[in-house]
Amino acid sequence: MLHWFPGHMHKATKELKKIMPQIDVVIEVVDARAPEATSNPVLHEISVGKPVIKILSKKDLADPDITNQWLEVYQSKALAFDTLHDKKHLQKIIQLCKKHTPGRGSILKPIRSVVFGIPNVGKSTLINALAKRKIAKTGNEPAVTKKQQKIEIERHFYLNDTPGIMFPSPKDEACGYKLGAIGSIRDTAMDYPSVAYFLLEYLQVHYKSLLTKRYNIDTDLDLDQMIKAIGQSIGQQNFHTISEKIVQDFRHGRMGRISLETPGND
Repeated sequence: MLHWFPGHMHKATKELKKIMPQIDVVIEVVDARAPEATSNPVLHEISVGKPVIKILSKKDLADPDITNQWLEVYQSKALAFDTLHDKKHLQKIIQLCKKHTPGRGSILKPIRSVVFGIPNVGKSTLINALAKRKIAKTGNEPAVTKKQQKIEIERHFYLNDTPGIMFPSPKDEACGYKLGAIGSIRDTAMDYPSVAYFLLEYLQVHYKSLLTKRYNIDTDLDLDQMIKAIGQSIGQQNFHTISEKIVQDFRHGRMGRISLETPGND
């Protein structure tokens, strides 16, 4: 399912370990649709003892009720954002970082933060919004950022950008499918039909009405029949093309607001 750990990501992980002793607070960007699958265990291994602020990005694509449940789980160390349009609320991130770094924020003791996230969770978009200028390159392909940068986003508050770092392998098979569904794995390293099957099976159970509304099909069919029915509804017979259409519809929110993880059930 996943065979992608480019050399620059291995290098970035080593660099992050090197600078972590000089970091006061970690800002981890995760996808609100799958906050646990997009949380990197490597980060938690090397940031022991540091406060970690979770930013649930792309909340406009996620089920709002489930996003609120995740915020309750993470308690006072998380915020959810539509990173493209919630720029006026970004000061909340800075304030939350300050709250968890008492005694810092002066000329002698500036706050030194690092932004961390696996590919394509909206990390670069968030950095640009915090910096109020285009610092990090953004794109729909994962792993656009390639090197670290240090950015002053406010007086006595510095932010270290890092490349999007993917862990060497998914935590489990379901995690791999979720990463493929949201676009954190390059298309050349994932299998569209497998991810489409995963999505359809999940939607059958959790979002049947959205599936029916989007494709006008009988959602009680088995998965193979459902793929064929969707193909008929979009005028397509090629199995791979139908699968790609299903995944892209999910990625861009065309089916509705969907979350792939619920606290306590994943």
